[in-house]
Parts: sequence; structure tokens; C-alpha cells
Amino acid sequence: MVERKSLKVHVDAQRCQGHNRCYAIAPELFEVDEYGNSRAKGDGTVPPALEEKARLAVKNCPEHAIRLKQDS
Repeated sequence: MVERKSLKVHVDAQRCQGHNRCYAIAPELFEVDEYGNSRAKGDGTVPPALEEKARLAVKNCPEHAIRLKQDS
């Protein structure tokens, strides 16, 4: 059996300016704090069914604050 590496999303709090495009695209993956800045929900793990939404959120962040990485 081949073990699938999980994809994780991370929001750089220093770069996020609160545009919330990521939240609008994928509210399943992001939440907004009391200042309007986004952060990843939970530990940032992206379920396989939401990988395309995660990639779209990365592409739509005007501050380039969102990163995806493969967790080993």
C-alpha cells in the first residue's frame, strides 16, 4: 500500500492583510480572526477533496501569504 503524503496550508500572519479571498474560496480550510486576518483551520491539513480549492486560494492571495507544503 502506498502512503499518500498530506498537503498542508499555512498563512503567514506577517503578510496577511485581511483581504479574506482565501476564506471566500475555501471556508472549510481558513478562518478569520478578530482583526480580519485569515489563518488555517486546525493544523492546516487539506483533505484530498479540497486540494484544488487550496491551490486556488494560494493563487488568489494578493499578499502571497498562503503556502502549501507536502507533509511527510
